[in-house]
Amino acid sequence: MQRKHKRLWTLAVASLAVLTVGLAGCSTQKKATASYQIKNNKVDLTTAQIKKNLDVKILTTRQDEQKSLTATYKAAAQNKKYTFNNPYVKVNPYGSSPLSALVTFTTSDPVKVSYTVVGKTDRTSITNTVKGGYTTSHQVPVVGLYADTNNTVKITQTTKNGKTTTKTLKMQTGSLPKYIKDATITVTNKDKSKMYIGKNQLTILNRTTKQPLAVDADGAVRWYDTNYSQHMIEQWSNGHIMILSKKNVDSDIYNDLLETDYLGRVYKEYSFSGKTSSSDSGSISKAAAKANPETTVIHHDLVELPNHNLLATVSDGSKYKEDTMVEVNYKTGKIVKVIDMKKLLPKSMWKNYKKGADGKIDWLHQNAIDYDKNDKSITISSRNQDMIMKLDYKTNHIKWIYSGKKKSSWPKAYRKYVLTPTKGTTITGGQHGLYLLNNGNGAKASSEDFILYDNNIAVTNGNKKTSGKYSQAVQYHVNTKNMTIKQTWAYGKSLGKANFTSVIGYAEKQPNGNVLIDFGFKNGGKESNVIEVTKDGKQVFNLTLKNAGSKAYAYRAYRVPFYSSSYQFDATK
Repeated sequence: MQRKHKRLWTLAVASLAVLTVGLAGCSTQKKATASYQIKNNKVDLTTAQIKKNLDVKILTTRQDEQKSLTATYKAAAQNKKYTFNNPYVKVNPYGSSPLSALVTFTTSDPVKVSYTVVGKTDRTSITNTVKGGYTTSHQVPVVGLYADTNNTVKITQTTKNGKTTTKTLKMQTGSLPKYIKDATITVTNKDKSKMYIGKNQLTILNRTTKQPLAVDADGAVRWYDTNYSQHMIEQWSNGHIMILSKKNVDSDIYNDLLETDYLGRVYKEYSFSGKTSSSDSGSISKAAAKANPETTVIHHDLVELPNHNLLATVSDGSKYKEDTMVEVNYKTGKIVKVIDMKKLLPKSMWKNYKKGADGKIDWLHQNAIDYDKNDKSITISSRNQDMIMKLDYKTNHIKWIYSGKKKSSWPKAYRKYVLTPTKGTTITGGQHGLYLLNNGNGAKASSEDFILYDNNIAVTNGNKKTSGKYSQAVQYHVNTKNMTIKQTWAYGKSLGKANFTSVIGYAEKQPNGNVLIDFGFKNGGKESNVIEVTKDGKQVFNLTLKNAGSKAYAYRAYRVPFYSSSYQFDATK
């Protein structure tokens, strides 16, 4: 949730029919020819077929359903009968965010507005300043209410000469829905003075299924969305959030990507088709459609690129799954770039990999992606190869690879990209949630740091000696001049097998140096354990989520502001 991408750059969609695996910066034809080339690395689908299979469209279904509500709020914002002392108040303004509210009013003089949802204990109040500066028309998006409570909300207006006036409002909310109410949340070892919570930070429990939610330092639910989501809640640079949802709660298919906000207003809706291609032409016959029903396409991660396009991990519709990435144009929904990892990695990795119970070949299982603004590259995580790697995004050239696979067992052409671990550096196994640190703040591209959640389960190339004994958050430093990798921080080993998780998990470094770690599949998925630790390993927050419902454990946990300073609600637009 802290990954934000603002720099624009020109995209070049390189041909993937013949891949050149070269050093970053190999831009001339002469240099490219001098590098090793993978020839005749035939795969099931062409780029055109993948685009056809995914069939991304921008819909307006949910926006159309909200038009009358938005018109009501626009009228309220422009109606001078609603004043600071007599504002318009609507709890759950769009019907999908019950712990939010919209307050609108006008003032005779320009003022700026802030609000506070009064917390039940110390450091649980939520305070935000409304973006827009000094104005006479005010639309205040309130987030962070308690459920089943007559909440106290204080609205403060400040004039240009510094005079402040506060109005206290009461906002009644309803009870929590079943899959949140039945989930037991307990918090121990909390030290609010050392937690990173600021004036408006909550912890999002991004669940594998069911409704996403966010809690405060006491573990009290302060936000949730009634839309079921899977894997993805990503905060965009404009303060909106991207949620992977579905049209029907009874369906198993999540192919609706919603750009929404914490009030529940939908701004864009991307629909993905998950039909399997039945022939080389990419067409889908009726028989094939019946034999291969629609499946979820976007599966684990999504990032915003500097041009605001979406880069998503997807399944491409072939017999292989979760080994492709697509860049989707933010405005049009068109796929403008496809990266099929079968065209980048040795054929020996994927050609003979065993099928799963669903008949698909999950040889890569890409579960994380991040874009590096320093050198315009992407870093990815492959669970089923116990591997992390970095690619130049423009050319798809490999920059480095790290895995437990011995360098000598790689084809010769790849060996110069394989990092050598320094003494004491962990070999990851089935890892999740990789993302870059020092991203875009002037750090040199040859000096790279990142953090991930190491499940420590040897799927293919992990450490068999330690596999299954513990899971941990790990921070690494990569020196691309020497092609070495060094472990610089870790936490979790001391917790032992009790906190081992075979799947899912996340680690997020906070601005104060703390790390929030999601042991999402603890005790075989019966509970999720989210721990915040200081850099010296002291626990300052320990949350356990139990009885969450089938497959509703915490896929990731994020500490984020509710809401960001870039967010502005405006019903007039």
